[in-house]
Amino acid sequence: MYYEHYAAKGNEVVNEIALELGFPADRKLAARLLRATLHTLRDRLTIPESFQFMAQLPMILKAVFVEGWQYHEKPNRIKNIGEFVREVVKEDKPVGHHDITTAKDGENAVRAVLKVLRKHISDGEIEDIVRSTPPDLRDLWGSSVQETY
Repeated sequence: MYYEHYAAKGNEVVNEIALELGFPADRKLAARLLRATLHTLRDRLTIPESFQFMAQLPMILKAVFVEGWQYHEKPNRIKNIGEFVREVVKEDKPVGHHDITTAKDGENAVRAVLKVLRKHISDGEIEDIVRSTPPDLRDLWGSSVQETY
């Protein structure tokens, strides 16, 4: 097994998120926001979409994605960015309300995490997720994705 490789890849993603957030030294914040965003996204996707998305994640992030997962036949129907951010804050327990103090901070944090994840997921899978996403959430994935739908 290549545990060191898996850990290195996970650290690479966390470092990219920390840089994107503008806090390169705060890897703990980046890791918490990555976990909370992955869990919120997971709970919003259908089970088949979750598995397709997870299949493309680096190995260590697959473990983060499924951590504590209690899947439901019907996904959480988050309809807008504000609802998504509130769910991320809830998932970032017990410090979510300290990590994200305003709606704009939350939106920027989610955008940063998703921007980095897009580098590690195929365009086709991102398109599948965006297609299944309410229009008010599509903008979180970035303007180039938003423009195609």
